[in-house]
Amino acid sequence: MTVKNVEKLEKSRVALEVAVDAEEFEAAVAKAYIKVRNKISVPGFRRGKAPRKMIEKLYGADVFYADAADEAFPEAYAKAIESEKLDTIGYPEVELVGDVTKDGFTFKATVAVYPEVKLGQYKGVSAPKEEVKVTADDVKERLNEMAERNARLVSVDRKAKKGDTAVIDFEGFLDGKPFSGGKGENHELVLGSGSFVPGFEDQVIGMKAGEEKDIDITFPEDYHKDLAGKAVVFHVKCNEVKFKELPELDDEFAKDVSEFDSIQELKSDIKKKIEEERQKAVDVAYENALIEKVAGTIEAELPEILIEQQCKRFLEEFKSRIMAQGIPYDQYVKMTGMDEKKFMEDGREPAIRQVKMDLAIAQIIEQEKLEATEEEIEAEYKKLSGYYGMDVEMVKKYLGENEVRTQVLNTKAIAVVVDNAKPEKVSAKKAEKAEKKSEDAEEKPAKKTTAKKAAAKKDDAAEDKKPAEEMKPAAKKTTKKKAE
Repeated sequence: MTVKNVEKLEKSRVALEVAVDAEEFEAAVAKAYIKVRNKISVPGFRRGKAPRKMIEKLYGADVFYADAADEAFPEAYAKAIESEKLDTIGYPEVELVGDVTKDGFTFKATVAVYPEVKLGQYKGVSAPKEEVKVTADDVKERLNEMAERNARLVSVDRKAKKGDTAVIDFEGFLDGKPFSGGKGENHELVLGSGSFVPGFEDQVIGMKAGEEKDIDITFPEDYHKDLAGKAVVFHVKCNEVKFKELPELDDEFAKDVSEFDSIQELKSDIKKKIEEERQKAVDVAYENALIEKVAGTIEAELPEILIEQQCKRFLEEFKSRIMAQGIPYDQYVKMTGMDEKKFMEDGREPAIRQVKMDLAIAQIIEQEKLEATEEEIEAEYKKLSGYYGMDVEMVKKYLGENEVRTQVLNTKAIAVVVDNAKPEKVSAKKAEKAEKKSEDAEEKPAKKTTAKKAAAKKDDAAEDKKPAEEMKPAAKKTTKKKAE
């Protein structure tokens, strides 16, 4: 194998011209003969038993050339990449240069490579960092949420009101005929939840147990294509109306829902937990703001394939969050009318930001000469084990050491930036807002590695399917990992 020429192209691509010599090609022809001889019929010989010379005499000397070229290419390409010390991404585009002969052949391989990155300032950068504040109203809101979760549903003999649960049978008709997916029995519908087609729940409000009625609905234009914009009729029967009865927020409630004996102790614990949650959210938001600022200063020609791969990862993560809620993804797409192509398009800008952050972190690791010790790698495995509730050895089966090492290095690189940063203090805002904004960027092992193959994610499915929100970049993603 000889690399005849290396040409740098735009968008971090490289074109290599590689020659496979006669000796290498002859070895490939011999392998091709062994692989395909069972497919060739030669009079006087059982299939697969004809000598190579006989086959070549009957079908031509070049009968194995195409298969031999396919056989020789992977090894020649790999050697060329290694000899030129190229850090490639994805698969190459390959074309033959000239003909394949007994003397070998030449091919041209065009492939994306990790770009050269010029890192800007990464020490001494600054970003806003909010102060955490928890009010009595925050604690009360959390207590009310706990009360909601421990509420009882009690049947009532009255008209259904917003907030009630109506137990209904329903069937939808389009042009007088039932349509697929439009029927349900004893469905518990929380009125005001917005879980049904717009306008449906409003017309169930006011129904009593035993009452039946027809509800006219027009599906939204962005709904599933079979029903988008269509006017339908739902026949609805109300079987039961249930009222949510909340428990009293007293000492007995505290004993029922926690390990505490008084409501005051429970409130103190809730306040402490909210402070911890919000502090973590603020820290993550601050980290991401710093890394995004560092990433914004890098100079690099981004390969298109890196952006495409990141968009696909966003989509796969979104699918995982949906399925973790017990909703089949295909069903979700049908219910919401989600357009994957649009999702990917909307995710392009967040993907570019994420790729830049990954490249910046990788460059910091190189510039700082960071290393991961075996002890640190083992500690990361234990951390992942605790997160997933799995045995360490089981985690190791799903996550290779290189992946975990990369994560340790990423964390160290981010620490270099954070430890040398200058926080800009800002007045406290609603901490829960910071919590929501940084939720997708939070340091969760499932987002940092491919551990989602090991266990179902614990992330909540997003209520909104907009990629711009779903794809908030996480600065701690694995960097500079070669595409398969």
